[in-house]
Amino acid sequence: MQPAYILLLIASYFGALLIISYFTGKNSNNDAFFKANRQSPWYVVAFGMIGASLSGVTFISVPGWVEASQFSYMQVVLGYIVGYAVIGLVLLPLYYKMNLTSIYTYLESRFGRYSYKTGASFFLLSRIVGASFRLFLVANVLQIILFDTLGIPFWATVVMTIALIWLYTFKSGIKTIVYTDTLQTLCMLIAVGVSIYYVSDSLGIQGSNLIGHIADSDFSKMFFFDDFKSADYFWKQFISGAFIAIVMTGLDQDMMQKNLTCRNLKDAQKNMFWFTIVLTFVNLLFLALGMLLTEYARLNGIDAFKDDLFPVIATQSGLGIGIATFFILGLIAAAYSSADSALTSLTTSFSIDILDIEKRYELAKQEIVRKRIHVTVSIVLILVIVSFKYIIKDESVIAKLFVFAGYTYGPLLGLYSFGLFTKWLVKDKLVPIIAILSPIVCYLISMNSEAWFGFEFGFFVLILNGALTFLGLILIRRKHD
Repeated sequence: MQPAYILLLIASYFGALLIISYFTGKNSNNDAFFKANRQSPWYVVAFGMIGASLSGVTFISVPGWVEASQFSYMQVVLGYIVGYAVIGLVLLPLYYKMNLTSIYTYLESRFGRYSYKTGASFFLLSRIVGASFRLFLVANVLQIILFDTLGIPFWATVVMTIALIWLYTFKSGIKTIVYTDTLQTLCMLIAVGVSIYYVSDSLGIQGSNLIGHIADSDFSKMFFFDDFKSADYFWKQFISGAFIAIVMTGLDQDMMQKNLTCRNLKDAQKNMFWFTIVLTFVNLLFLALGMLLTEYARLNGIDAFKDDLFPVIATQSGLGIGIATFFILGLIAAAYSSADSALTSLTTSFSIDILDIEKRYELAKQEIVRKRIHVTVSIVLILVIVSFKYIIKDESVIAKLFVFAGYTYGPLLGLYSFGLFTKWLVKDKLVPIIAILSPIVCYLISMNSEAWFGFEFGFFVLILNGALTFLGLILIRRKHD
């Protein structure tokens, strides 16, 4: 594929985003940037959230996981269903009842200011690193297939990507993203559908026989009950999936900010219900694609594994311009969907939670401060993504992302669980100490668990971390003011 053709695709896609931004950005203010004036149709939010949840991690890493892990990732996805049910039935009613802009405001009303700032700080850390992981993966692929050829260094690729995202989000923030996410979701879903068609056709698998072929494949084993010590053990992954969904969606300002743009609680719950159903099916499609790509690579002697598998086959295997075109479109969509909402939610959280702009500044000044924060967050993301170029070597990004999430979201899980399921108060000033110590202790246990207990935690580290935080909060509890 010629570089000029890829640049044309990027320009066309970005042009579509700018058009959406133009129409959604009229008469915008901080209320539009933070909450989309609470006027978003639930079905638009639901469809757009699929793309935001998938991002470049699912688009590239999940297909590359199949060779080593088969369909075991579906055990995590099935756990998501339980987690999303908790979000819809427990967390969303709480957020709407309190009329929150930032979901971490709950921690201030429940425990106090130190707890509130701690929760918001852990989100900022989690989202900066998580979004950077996702965007790094996609930017690295674009670098290999396009920008290296043009002599453009990696740092320039990242700067350009973040600058483009800033350009279409700086006026209306979440109001724009609710609609741009729908375009990004559509591009990613079309890309996976087209890829499945091209690869299965090349393997000689007819459409009507595709399901049977997948079911009969050695790669499609989904459930693992044999070894409870293994990281792939069903209950370990299922339970971890439920908690991952709760913390990475329900306790995450990035994802919840979209839900809170719905007109009312009922619409937000409809959004979560349909989002859950479609996302489960879409993850299965990505695993099916991964199986087909793995078979194709083995049959044709293609030396590509993990995160390289899908990009190499789509762009270098001679399957045709069709699969390459839609892969690039899906990749670009993944790049923007993984970073635009993160940029907005980080701006929102830092503005509301850390700087208290709604309390400290008059209305006109609030918008000026918010715009400055938006620029600052963009620069921080650029610096973190570029630094990953020298840290990440060969491990699948999705594995790194979930392991990291276990350490940074664990304190949030413990705080919210303690707040929702107990009536105790805590010594608020000691909460930051508990939130910092819990991941450290969790890391020490996790690193030595196989030697000490013959047990591999895997994604289960999130639950361990949350439990340690919960226990720490019990130690600093107080029963009354």
